Amino acid sequence: MTANGGLFPTGSHEYEVFRFALAQHQDVPKLVPQVDMVDTGSSFAMTYAFCSQFSKGVYAIMGLYDRRTVNMLMSFCGSLHVCFVTPSFPVQTNNQFVLQLRPQLQEPLMALLEHFYWTKFVYMYSSDSGLSVLQRILDTAAEHSWQVTSVNLDTLTEAAFIKLLTDLDYKKDFQIIIDCELERLNSILNLIAAQRRNLKNYHYILANLGFMDLNMTEFQKLGPNVTGFQLMNRSDPAVEKINQDWLDFDSKDLKLARRRLKYTGALTYDGVSVMATAFQNLRRQRIDISRRGNAGECLANPPAPWGQGIDIQRALQQVRLEGLTGWVQFDERGHRTNYTLNVMELTHIGPRKIGYWNERRGYVNTAVYKPVVEEFHGLQNRTYIVTTILEAPYMMLRKNHEQFEGNERYEGYCAELAAEIAKHVGFVYRLELVGDGKYGARDSETKMWNGMVGELVYGKADVAVAPLTITLVREQVIDFTKPFMSLGISIMIKKPTKSKPGVFSFLDPLAYEIWMCIVFAYIGVSVVLFLVSRFSPYEWQGDDSDDEDETLPSSASRRALPTSSSELSPGYSQNQNQNQNQQKDKETPEYTNDFGIFNSLWFSLGAFMQQGCDISPRSLSGRIVGGVWWFFTLIIISSYTANLAAFLTVERMVSPIESAEDLAKQTEIAYGTLDGGSTKEFFRRSKIAVFEKMWSYMRSADPTVFVKNTNEGVIRVRKSKGKYAYLLESSMNEYIEQRKPCDTMKVGGNLDSKGYGVATPKGSALRNPVNLAVLKLNEQGLLDKLKNRWWYDKGECGLGGGDSKDKTSALSLSNVAGVFYILIGGLGLAMLVALVEFCYKSRIESRRMKELIDAAMMSTSLVGGGAGGGGALVGGFVGGGGGGGGASGLGGENGRLVAHDFPKAGGQGLPCMSKASGLGLSSTGM
Repeated sequence: MTANGGLFPTGSHEYEVFRFALAQHQDVPKLVPQVDMVDTGSSFAMTYAFCSQFSKGVYAIMGLYDRRTVNMLMSFCGSLHVCFVTPSFPVQTNNQFVLQLRPQLQEPLMALLEHFYWTKFVYMYSSDSGLSVLQRILDTAAEHSWQVTSVNLDTLTEAAFIKLLTDLDYKKDFQIIIDCELERLNSILNLIAAQRRNLKNYHYILANLGFMDLNMTEFQKLGPNVTGFQLMNRSDPAVEKINQDWLDFDSKDLKLARRRLKYTGALTYDGVSVMATAFQNLRRQRIDISRRGNAGECLANPPAPWGQGIDIQRALQQVRLEGLTGWVQFDERGHRTNYTLNVMELTHIGPRKIGYWNERRGYVNTAVYKPVVEEFHGLQNRTYIVTTILEAPYMMLRKNHEQFEGNERYEGYCAELAAEIAKHVGFVYRLELVGDGKYGARDSETKMWNGMVGELVYGKADVAVAPLTITLVREQVIDFTKPFMSLGISIMIKKPTKSKPGVFSFLDPLAYEIWMCIVFAYIGVSVVLFLVSRFSPYEWQGDDSDDEDETLPSSASRRALPTSSSELSPGYSQNQNQNQNQQKDKETPEYTNDFGIFNSLWFSLGAFMQQGCDISPRSLSGRIVGGVWWFFTLIIISSYTANLAAFLTVERMVSPIESAEDLAKQTEIAYGTLDGGSTKEFFRRSKIAVFEKMWSYMRSADPTVFVKNTNEGVIRVRKSKGKYAYLLESSMNEYIEQRKPCDTMKVGGNLDSKGYGVATPKGSALRNPVNLAVLKLNEQGLLDKLKNRWWYDKGECGLGGGDSKDKTSALSLSNVAGVFYILIGGLGLAMLVALVEFCYKSRIESRRMKELIDAAMMSTSLVGGGAGGGGALVGGFVGGGGGGGGASGLGGENGRLVAHDFPKAGGQGLPCMSKASGLGLSSTGM
């Protein structure tokens, strides 16, 4: 009996297959198993088990090792000449007593990298099997200037690995090689799938020989590009038969059904076949390989190698057979040679072969790719999920949407656009509202996408038809069609209330400081005109004597004769002397000046009001003053008239903000954007100074200026009484401006230029057909027709936003009320002044009459005996200068004359009476 040793971990797949393979080779007599279940990672346990196997006289050992025990096993095998056949990862060694069933992957992997033209990639490896491959990759990278990032998976925790995925996504390292054992590789792929990231940009190469042994159901849903190697040809009938026998092996004793044979199990099966074949060859050659020994011999120093070990090693190395893993053959170092690997890729329907690799021809590509259109036609039988968001007028629920089902519940621009696209492309769809109500942005901490972009990235939806802005960061993870609407970021503010015309709105055309300057100029010009009229001799003129009676002399501008009641003297001689003096003064001319201070003010006012005046300067200096004043008033009045029409006929709205610069340089009016949208991303990434300043304010504002949705932003604008401005796309701004209560308005121009597009996941078969449909709709003018229908035809504020534009209308009383107030005030003031003048004059006249009567009474008492009483006195007084007048008939006449002449004489009543007497007036002449 010859023992066949085995070192396997407890309950391992390889041990079960080892038992199965021995059962399949029962035709080989005297080959009995001697198996130890051992911890392959423990050097002590492996040493003890190996020595135990050696002492029992096994002719060869099959088993597993890991990186901690591989060197120890090789040392024992080389020293004791015991052959170790293993399906474990291959190592670079010249120890001929270790036969490695697993083919090496360096050459096939390098051939694949050259085929895909990878020059920058990430290599994730396990320390067990990846170090030798890493060394080869780094050597080649140095020769070809590749950029390689190496990651040791053994040093990463789950949290660290998730962070690594986030960093790779951020750095756009989309080409990744993963080199580790099956169980570890399965857990890694499941962990990547659990992150729900968009993998359509990624290309993974799995450096493992069991591509079809992996469970990639969840991983496949994210649409990654995956390439790998398959050692076992499952389509071979012989392989399939053994696999079926494996599934039926000891099935009655199993609680759970067996899983399919893995490639490591296939390698174990082939290893048993190699050992059985070699044993039969040795028996045919009559080589005695039976041996007895003890455990101590394996630890002897110096070692005592087994004499037949060389013969057994040579017999094993010379085996050639067609196994489950293809052609099995070893070179002189114990490595697999002359093998073939199938190259596989993951498609939407599962793994498929795209080529193969062998040592003689290298990599040979055998895949035939079908056009995308054909793939799309093959997918038309399913219902596509179209994700969207409630945003008027793009997508809205009907008023009675409870009565409808499916897509009929929605209306709006995007609802009709989705229907038109589906009609042109020819697919069935179902509208689904995005779960979190967001458009789509990547979280700065988790690097996860939210909103509609996230649903496309993580495979929850097939198309997004919504006002989704085409941006660089989104285009990197999803595909956009050509834009169906062009727009830009704009500013929305609450419409300011119209400025009500004030009572004195006619003063608005000129600033108040100009009015003050005009008043001071008016006073200054009047004073200068008065002064130059005083100094200039040409402004003085003499009065004719004939007009002296009828011209009321002014004490300020006329040389009047001084008279008073004290000059009255009783008797005829005194009156005669006085008349002579007056006659002498009358021969001297009196000089007058028209431009007193009041006349100067009146002249300036008349010129300013363009009404003229009945006096004008005679001197050159006075005319210069008048000329420059007229020129001044011409310019001022013309400017005032030109502005007056605009100020009186247009009701203006005073907007506090006119541009983004106005927003940035003030803090009284808060401003913000939608949280988690392209507008916020625009400000965050902008390098323009104004926008950087705005982003700094928005990011640090407290309370936050960001809103969850557009409706919340519009409500905030309307309720903030002009203290909040909302930054949003111009198309939405224009739509809201058309909706009641018509109290918002768009100010300034667009801050940028961008477009809305229909989005699909990366690599989607829908992308090209949808893109062509959008272009066709645009060329047919349907997109413009849809916008006019939902923006303006259904607007509630009239064309142009209703009252948003200034418009000219007839003047109302409020526009010119101040002019009427001034007119009424002026009339009232004139009446008041006239009343004051009347009262004042009456008082003066009553006082003067009293003085005259008192003087007359005094004269009567002084001349009491003459001319027959009071009547004779008065008659003699009045007509004393006549000489021939009789005194008998003058009483009544004198009374009338005095009453007639008193007011005319003014303060000089008595001289006037004397003057009248001197003229020979008598009672009969009167």
